[in-house]
Amino acid sequence: MSKLPEDWQDERPAAQPDDEDDEIIWVSKSEIKRDAEALKELGVELVELGKNALEKIPLDDDLLAAIELAQRIKKEGRRRQIQLIGKMLRARDAEPIQQALDKLKNRHNQQITLFHKLENLRDRLIEQGDDVVDEVMALYPDADRQQLRSLVRNAQKEKAAAKPPKTSRQIFQYLRTVAGDK
Repeated sequence: MSKLPEDWQDERPAAQPDDEDDEIIWVSKSEIKRDAEALKELGVELVELGKNALEKIPLDDDLLAAIELAQRIKKEGRRRQIQLIGKMLRARDAEPIQQALDKLKNRHNQQITLFHKLENLRDRLIEQGDDVVDEVMALYPDADRQQLRSLVRNAQKEKAAAKPPKTSRQIFQYLRTVAGDK
């Protein structure tokens, strides 16, 4: 083999070994697709929210308009609008939006848990009477013992007479008020 003259030699500097600042992070095509699908699912969740819930989420005007349009559209147009919302979310930082949505979901879950707890307490009040009234008074010191006992007696009479549970609903509403969930 013939050797090239020295002035024809490549004069590029030797590559620096593993420079940490220039490290390239490769992302697979599948990972990009998974991220895009996750953002599209976030868009679906946003479209399913009501107007009051959307106001609590940090959305810019363009994204909010796209979501409101998707809420009015049906079938194929809706699917395409959701695709657009997913694309818009990829161009933005979706983390604050996701955090606000998670916060809304958690608040909703807490309300459901409280409702179940109050329903259980109401049922126990009607079944067991004064024993549970003391427990309610310990949980909620602001409760009016006399009013609660009166409601429980009326609910027990309704139950014995197989009447509609009007007073039972009143007990639940009273417990909700006393628990601070209006």
